Amino acid sequence: MLTTLAVLMSLTGVAATAAPSSNEVDVALVLAVDTSRSMDFDEVRIQREGYVEALKHQEFLNAVRNGLTGRIAISYFEWAGYVVPDSVIDWTVIETQQDADAFADKLGARPIITQRRTSISAAVAQGATMIVSSPYSGMRKVIDVSGDGPNNSGDPVLPVRDKAVAAGITINGLAIMLRPSEAPGGLDRYYADCVIGGPGSFVLPVHKVEDFAVAIRRKLVLEVSGLDPLVKKIAATQAGSDCLIGEKQWQNLFDR
Repeated sequence: MLTTLAVLMSLTGVAATAAPSSNEVDVALVLAVDTSRSMDFDEVRIQREGYVEALKHQEFLNAVRNGLTGRIAISYFEWAGYVVPDSVIDWTVIETQQDADAFADKLGARPIITQRRTSISAAVAQGATMIVSSPYSGMRKVIDVSGDGPNNSGDPVLPVRDKAVAAGITINGLAIMLRPSEAPGGLDRYYADCVIGGPGSFVLPVHKVEDFAVAIRRKLVLEVSGLDPLVKKIAATQAGSDCLIGEKQWQNLFDR
């Protein structure tokens, strides 16, 4: 099996040579949702409910309708130390309230199961592969990654992120910060330095369980509309984040 980095090595060429699709949409959006065991069952459930509520919300549908084509293509999967195979919800065009409700209901019907470890690199690689192989031609291509910790499994996240961005994909982040982070300086800074990338990319932090629904809806609306997010910019430090901090911490724990 190819590693996630190996899969992404060819994405730039594939994206550059792909023939224009007749199924044009405003955005091809992949929702990559963390279901690692560092979140408890109730937190994963509330996160799921936040996505379902956001997809059914009128503000989300208005953002879809206000696009140039008035339609988007959306897909979904869950990940932890790996991409959960049976979690993938394949590409669906959302143009009407019925389309949005049907996709949200399909998501809401999934069982809630958590897994070990955290591989953001696997999530980004899966999202990029889905976008490149999508039957829809998005004017914008976006991977929406939610997560509550730094990468500690699979390939290092930074080169995988860079390959996806080079393929014309924007990666946005939802940094789940319900507990103290393993990332020095905060998980939102780690996401800003090591995970997100591409034109207009941004990271939104979530500090309280009750903020999930609003943060997810805000994020989806920004991604669908393509508007420059009016979010607090995380000031870059001269050194930047250690993008291997998760791997180092996991190795230290393993050694002990």
